[in-house]
Amino acid sequence: MSLPPVPPSNAELGAQQQAEWSAERAAVEAAEKQRAVEMEAAAREVREKLVAEVNALPALPGVYRYFDARDEVLYVGKAKDLKRRVSSYFQKNHGGTRIGMMVARIARLETTVVRTEAEALLLENNLIKTLNPRFNILFRDDKSYPYLKITAHAYPRMAYYRGAVDKRHQYFGPFPSAWAVKESIQLMQKVFKLRTCEDSVFNNRSRPCLLHQIKRCSGPCVPAGQTGDYARNVASAERFLRGETDEVMAMLQEQMMAFAESQHYEQAAEVRNQIQALSKVLQQQVVEESSATGRDRDVDILAVKVQGGRACVNLAMVRGGRHLGDRAFFPKHVDDATAIQLEDEEALSPERQVLEAFMAQHYLASPVPGLIVVSEAVDTGLAEALGSQGGSRVTVQAQPRGQRRIWLEMCVKGAELALARLLAEEGSQQARTLALVDALDLAPPEIDKFRVECFDISHTAGEATMASCVVFEGHQMQSSQYRRYTIEGITGGDDYAAMRQVLTRRYSKLAEAAQLGTGRLPDLVLVDGGRGQVAMAREVFEELGLDLGLIAGVEKGEGRKVGLEELVFADGREKVYLGRDSAALMLIAQIRDEAHRFAITGMRAKRAAARTGGSRLEDVPGVGPKKRAQLLQRFGGVRGVAGASVDELASVKGVSRELAEEIYRVLH
Repeated sequence: MSLPPVPPSNAELGAQQQAEWSAERAAVEAAEKQRAVEMEAAAREVREKLVAEVNALPALPGVYRYFDARDEVLYVGKAKDLKRRVSSYFQKNHGGTRIGMMVARIARLETTVVRTEAEALLLENNLIKTLNPRFNILFRDDKSYPYLKITAHAYPRMAYYRGAVDKRHQYFGPFPSAWAVKESIQLMQKVFKLRTCEDSVFNNRSRPCLLHQIKRCSGPCVPAGQTGDYARNVASAERFLRGETDEVMAMLQEQMMAFAESQHYEQAAEVRNQIQALSKVLQQQVVEESSATGRDRDVDILAVKVQGGRACVNLAMVRGGRHLGDRAFFPKHVDDATAIQLEDEEALSPERQVLEAFMAQHYLASPVPGLIVVSEAVDTGLAEALGSQGGSRVTVQAQPRGQRRIWLEMCVKGAELALARLLAEEGSQQARTLALVDALDLAPPEIDKFRVECFDISHTAGEATMASCVVFEGHQMQSSQYRRYTIEGITGGDDYAAMRQVLTRRYSKLAEAAQLGTGRLPDLVLVDGGRGQVAMAREVFEELGLDLGLIAGVEKGEGRKVGLEELVFADGREKVYLGRDSAALMLIAQIRDEAHRFAITGMRAKRAAARTGGSRLEDVPGVGPKKRAQLLQRFGGVRGVAGASVDELASVKGVSRELAEEIYRVLH
């Protein structure tokens, strides 16, 4: 409720008008005061209820959660003594600090009692990853780690693998990146000459492939290569991947001498070449083999860097005594979370808080090595909790010496470079956002929440029409908010009708929610197209009563050349050419291209499903377009493939017994 405007002078108003205005203003002020009193009373009632709940808490280890009035989680914390820790939030006035802001928003709390501090730590970070609280440091990493897989086969193959583990096979890793796995596979090929071909290819070879010719495979696909040497090479490769390099070298030396003594000089020369190749590889490793013994064979090195409100944790992996590379992680909510620290708590640096949060959250779903080298000292209870979860002893070392110190220095440098790169990229992206806002003369309430939604239509000659909506917000693309819309009930190839349908479906409910104050419209709506698409968007927005100033079309320039695009508006403004080197145009092109990519991938998937009757054969590893076509032709379609037995599937050329079993499993 707002106050009436300041009245004109008494010379222009009569006494009666002045009295009416004064009475109206007094009524408004009284209503505002009454509202403030009611709000204060409600807040006091909530506070009293919370204090009563806190007083009833037990003095036991546990985890607590704070929620706001909208029932959104604010903070998740652990405590050795729940009653003492939680009560400390409410016993004093924290003023205008971050912790004071959080406490003022608490509407209710939940607690869970556990047996030990270690259990509290693990539960706390499970909840943090699940609930995404505003005032906790959160690490998001939905990508599983890749492994090097050696299959269970008479002549095993090496393969890159990511996904659920099958106990029939052996897995080595995890590796920090796909590149690290593929580099290790190349190494194994050079030294041990293990095959990498699919079983379906292996079973149908009549002569060795090119890899055999260049001495990267021993050719077990033909009888000449199916000797006991292959099994010995597999065993040596497995021992090497486990870090038993000295033992492997000694075994190869014995084999070479045995062949020489029995006058099998060609075989002795082959083993000698293996020894030379392995020695060369070991010399190239960053980790010195002399130091990579015992607990140093499997080590994680963690370095943290905090700067400019952002943080980076760099994880370097040593597996089997070999440095496999590193991987950078960037947490969310760093500023808010590091400011939530009670006065009676131990003063922790932001670096330590970030590192402890990473370790607790990362190792919930990842294997924990026996030794973790860190750049900041962490809580001693953390190692205990990680060890109890993994079922083995875990050592955390903060001030290493010798080779471990070298690893840590490398990891720290990696963290610094990764964070500097992130800050530079974010600065560039923010500059692009500002350039677009200035170029289009927009006035978003908050530049950091500036939101763009972009639409594109994709189809193949009218078949499988798909519309995409991608979202740009917070200076970056928000892939979790992308949406695809299947377009139906229109004439094939009618892009205007498709655009009308997707915009109506997208904004009809959103417009109603925005009017009620429960939804938010974007600050800019981009459509990939010129005046025709913009005219269609204008009709939809007029029907829904939305602001036409939100709409802009990205029209191809002369000759459809990149950099010559122009913006067409629905509210009658003149077209705008931003310039080939404009930062605003770069951002628009990025958003438009992402919408185009997202629409095309959806359309292709829909078209493929339509043409194969919704087949899930594409989900089977090892079934490419040719095998899929053979299967569909052999059995007369998807239903026929699904109704075939494993033996019938294996009778198809190029389909191994193992692949047939996998196809049968997926389709059933």
